Amino acid sequence: MLKEIPGLKRIAWLAAATLVVTTVGTQAQHAPTRRKIVESVTIDASPDKVWAVVGNPADAGWIENVARSERQGSADKPVFRLTLKNGHVIVEESRKLDPERKSFGYYILENEVTDLPAKDYSATISVQPEGPQARVEWRAAFYRGHPNNDPPPELNDENSEKRVRAWIHASLENLKARLEKSGS
Repeated sequence: MLKEIPGLKRIAWLAAATLVVTTVGTQAQHAPTRRKIVESVTIDASPDKVWAVVGNPADAGWIENVARSERQGSADKPVFRLTLKNGHVIVEESRKLDPERKSFGYYILENEVTDLPAKDYSATISVQPEGPQARVEWRAAFYRGHPNNDPPPELNDENSEKRVRAWIHASLENLKARLEKSGS
């Protein structure tokens, strides 16, 4: 029947293609996207002094909302259990600790999205000289805390990024205050 009316077959194909594109496009708007954050702070302390704190993941007292931390796992694959002030736990696996470059990477294995609204979170923290001071850079990448389409507002892409950025920023400010208070 489509063959009998000129151009109808083409119109039917175009309509079907439009429907597919519209459906896929609508779904893609709600799918999680990988978020990337870079935050940094300059600290009035030597890079070695800053690295002595940053390069010791077992000393996580400067990280926002962390009450205590403990090392677990093996020497070649250390895992750090960060207990938050509310009793919840973040479990991190150290991926690459490079004292020579004053850099380390880690991956979060477990966390409550109410505390840190992120999944598949990885980050690298590095310390570099900036004159007589130190510049600490924290690079993070993650997906929002709600992996499915149509997340609740507090776990959508924008709010997840906003809260993770605020947590990183507060942590860097805590580090700065701690090191500058103790003197260079």
